[in-house]
Amino acid sequence: MKVTVENKKGLNKDLKVFIDKETINSYMDEKYEEIKGSVNLKGFRPGKVPKEILKRQFGKAVFGEVLDKVLKETSTKALEEKKIKPAGQPKLDLKTYGEDKDLEYVLSVTELPKVEIKSLENIKFDEYTVKIDESETDKRLKEIAKNQPNFKEASPDTKAKKGDLVSLDYKATVDGKDFKGSEGKNTQLTLGKDLFLKGFDEQLIGVKKDDEKVVEATLPENFPEKELVNKKAKFNCKILNVKQSEEVKIDDDFAKNLGAKDLKDLKTLISKQINDEYKNSLDQLSKNQILKEIEKIKVDEIPENLIDEEVKILSQGMSEEEAKKNKKNIEEKAKARIKTGLILNEFGEKNLIKVTEQEVQAEVQKQLRMMPGQEKMVMDFYQKNPSALASLRGTVYEEKILNLIKEKGKANKKEISKDEAEKILKEAHRHDHGEEKKEMKKKSSTTSLKEKKLASKKAKSKPKAKKTKKVSKK
Repeated sequence: MKVTVENKKGLNKDLKVFIDKETINSYMDEKYEEIKGSVNLKGFRPGKVPKEILKRQFGKAVFGEVLDKVLKETSTKALEEKKIKPAGQPKLDLKTYGEDKDLEYVLSVTELPKVEIKSLENIKFDEYTVKIDESETDKRLKEIAKNQPNFKEASPDTKAKKGDLVSLDYKATVDGKDFKGSEGKNTQLTLGKDLFLKGFDEQLIGVKKDDEKVVEATLPENFPEKELVNKKAKFNCKILNVKQSEEVKIDDDFAKNLGAKDLKDLKTLISKQINDEYKNSLDQLSKNQILKEIEKIKVDEIPENLIDEEVKILSQGMSEEEAKKNKKNIEEKAKARIKTGLILNEFGEKNLIKVTEQEVQAEVQKQLRMMPGQEKMVMDFYQKNPSALASLRGTVYEEKILNLIKEKGKANKKEISKDEAEKILKEAHRHDHGEEKKEMKKKSSTTSLKEKKLASKKAKSKPKAKKTKKVSKK
């Protein structure tokens, strides 16, 4: 195989590839040997059909398959030989080809630009840690205790009031008739929370142990028996007991009930929890600073085909008039996004960063935890939308790259108070909100820049050859 580079125009290059007919014939012979054992022709034993007979019978189909294979293999080798990383799909133009002929074709390719990443190892950014005062921990501890009510059974003559826990059995009817689910045993209601049926528990204020009380309530819109929706039901209630809340004592026993070793350990865990609540947001600020610094790195030329592709994504949801009006801004934004993607991708490749299937699944599980009750819907979404899963992989890939840049960079470490953290985050939010107002309205894309063939994944850089008929085996 002989490869020469012609017509260099910036990032655009034509690779002229020549393969002599002897090489093509050797491929043809291999294919004939492959099919000989499985072809059945009248008058010949299996595996004994002469090559000339096979050639007359299957020559065109065999050549088509061989040509497809040779083009895929040699085009990939040609790009590797000339150390070219294609930005998108190369175009292939056949010049000469045929049985017992030399093969010559031109591979037109737009090359990814060379980008400088050495400066990333010295990139500067702020790294925050939040110092949590003991008073903040104690405040959170009291809030937790308040939400962990401790109920103690009241005396038989105690009348229930708001905040008390009432246990009851009930039997309900609509228009004097029972219905499915009309009975309840040992149902517990905290009066004042209105969590059962609207207006139900307030009618229990003043009841005592062993009282019987008729409560009326309207069955809700989501009631399983559709014919009873919005109908008034009567509940004959038998009060089993009334319990009153006691102030929870914050001590070692309380801490152990929450899974800590003791009170000191619980306070440590709470401090860490508060810190973590700010850490993720503050870490994101650090990564935003890194991305801003990356934007300053110069890239001489950006492939036009990638710009066009990104402009289409940014223009989604816009009218033709709106897209034309904002064309310059869209193109600038497209260039900035592509440049950042190119630099991050180059850094990722040089540092051999990979995303495993386990990491992608861990990210899916993270998404599931963020949407309790909708887990099946989320799983179905990712199973039915490979592009969404690819975007998730791209997110994990970028996260790993930015984390490594942080490790190699020069962090300006700052210890701040909780109030300072809130102030910094509030200011960042205000600034981002202001920037968003300046942005054009656009439909967000699920496709990550990293997933749009910017990586030099060999499989994706193979040009598609013309489809040919497969060899039929009789």
